[in-house]
Amino acid sequence: MKPDNNAPSLLIVDDDEHFCNALSRAMERRGFRVAQGFDSATAVRLAEELSPAYAIVDLRIGEESGLPLIQALLGINGAMRIIVLTGYASVATAVEAVKLGATDYLTKPAHPDDIAAAFDREAGDAQTPPATQPMSVRRLEWEHLQRVLLKHKGNISAAARALNMHRRTLQRKLQKRPVAK
Repeated sequence: MKPDNNAPSLLIVDDDEHFCNALSRAMERRGFRVAQGFDSATAVRLAEELSPAYAIVDLRIGEESGLPLIQALLGINGAMRIIVLTGYASVATAVEAVKLGATDYLTKPAHPDDIAAAFDREAGDAQTPPATQPMSVRRLEWEHLQRVLLKHKGNISAAARALNMHRRTLQRKLQKRPVAK
């Protein structure tokens, strides 16, 4: 099938190649012309070459944070609509992603229809209900670790010192997926 040059262009940046390929196929079925980057440097190069209208950026790209990539992509195309997609969601990273210019912040697994719909969302939903229960202690710990890590610009050693924790202990805690509540 011949690619449609009038289709909206989309850059997907995720270090998980299998996930990226599957998401690319799903977004192509929804009418997007897709390019893939498996690291930040490739993503920036592709954005400079293609100037995509849309981007999906993983929050964790290998050992890197996807947050600086938001700024880099918007520096290339200020009108780009960027969705941050992550399996490591936290309140701190969601707030920072939106402050940096992301259109939306979704957690994996996200349905491709929900991702496509998020590109068109212009405003928040005031009807979103607040949580009915406070976060668990484990979730609060995860959120706190994320805030401290962000404060130290992703530097695990500096964050571990600030937390009075061994660096390897912090790394182990960060590698675990956050608890849902």
